[in-house]
Amino acid sequence: MDLAKQLELYIPYNQQEEKDKQVILKALNLKDIFFRTNEMCHITSSAWIVNSDFTKVLMAYHRIYDSWAWLGGHNDGNTDCLQVAIQEAKEESGLKNIVPLSDSIFSIEVLTVDGHEKKGSYVSSHLHLNITYLLQADENEEVHIKEDENKGVKWFLMEEVEKVSSEPWFIKRIYNKLNQKVKQTVTK
Repeated sequence: MDLAKQLELYIPYNQQEEKDKQVILKALNLKDIFFRTNEMCHITSSAWIVNSDFTKVLMAYHRIYDSWAWLGGHNDGNTDCLQVAIQEAKEESGLKNIVPLSDSIFSIEVLTVDGHEKKGSYVSSHLHLNITYLLQADENEEVHIKEDENKGVKWFLMEEVEKVSSEPWFIKRIYNKLNQKVKQTVTK
């Protein structure tokens, strides 16, 4: 199913998702929306990775953001956001066994990205139109850093996420929302 159809079927969790859903749906008509060559905004895919008993979340210490954060990345032309989320999670964590808990979108976000240096070149500020999936992995499987992107990969108790991330907006608007949604998923 294409992303537009998935988004149309997606029921927003809160007002942030309602607004962001409309922005992303409109942006799908833009040229190169799945490529970084669209320097204003592009589709990205993220993973909220939980352990088997839904008490921990896997995070990476991202070099660009200088913070513990979720895993994910650019689609770079791939329109299958779930596949991208899994691929990025594996690349950034070293995990080999990551499974989606559902093929459905778990969360959506329009994220601002401040201008930064990447591989010696300046990248202007832009938007990530982000699609998040709920994935699961074994917390005992060995993890590895991806030198060019992160300085660490570690499991944290869900309650620790707001203490380890240094990005207040992400804590308030994204990570707390994702943890709440996980808890609701477990109680269903």
